[in-house]
Amino acid sequence: AGPGLLLALVVVAPVAQLAVWTAQSVSAGLLAPEFGTAARNSLLLAAMSIALVVGVALVLAYGRRASPSTAGSRAVRVATIGYGLPGSVVAVAVVVPLGWLDHRLDDATGVGLLLTGTVIALFAAYALRFLALAFQSVDAGLERVPRSLDDAARGLGSDRLDVLARVHVPLISGALLTAALLVFTEVMKELPATLLLRPLGGDTLAVAVWQATTESLYRTAALPALLIVLVGLGPVALLIRLSRRVA
Repeated sequence: AGPGLLLALVVVAPVAQLAVWTAQSVSAGLLAPEFGTAARNSLLLAAMSIALVVGVALVLAYGRRASPSTAGSRAVRVATIGYGLPGSVVAVAVVVPLGWLDHRLDDATGVGLLLTGTVIALFAAYALRFLALAFQSVDAGLERVPRSLDDAARGLGSDRLDVLARVHVPLISGALLTAALLVFTEVMKELPATLLLRPLGGDTLAVAVWQATTESLYRTAALPALLIVLVGLGPVALLIRLSRRVA
């Protein structure tokens, strides 16, 4: 009874309250007109971040496997430090160098704020913030692949890129999917970095919840908050299923 009561208090009751407020806001016509745009922005940012973050994690993990070195290990540690930092700190760490580069590019070409004024800065922050999650999953998947397969493929004339594409990627598809789901869930609910770096018109569901709750419009915030919860539960359920299958 204890675990069930705890689950009801910390999960079921809040979600039920969000569902009630959502029904009330829909029936009363209190939905924010920007809700559709925020939902679309969240899904697009999360999907595009998967390609970027998981791709970088795969390059780092395979690079360390193919050419192990002390310098490479240190580079990986530096690259994956961002998950332990607050989102606001990551945003500042991204915007300072990108802002400097932006001004240099603008002085030279007159293109304007190409980096900090677009989603490029946001993607850079997501990569720095969530690379550790993706890297741990991908690296663990690669560790389960016997190195004898690398040697056999190289002996047959395949280069490292062929080995990665034809041998490793199919074998670690589960790890790649896990990394993608983790990144998707984290980007969907990330607020500080998104709030600081989003371009004009780039509000997300998390930003919509923050804007509504700062004005005590809890029923207006209920639908985007409920959608974040539901979108996050799907990947979590799939991850649990995958872990049980592996076990």
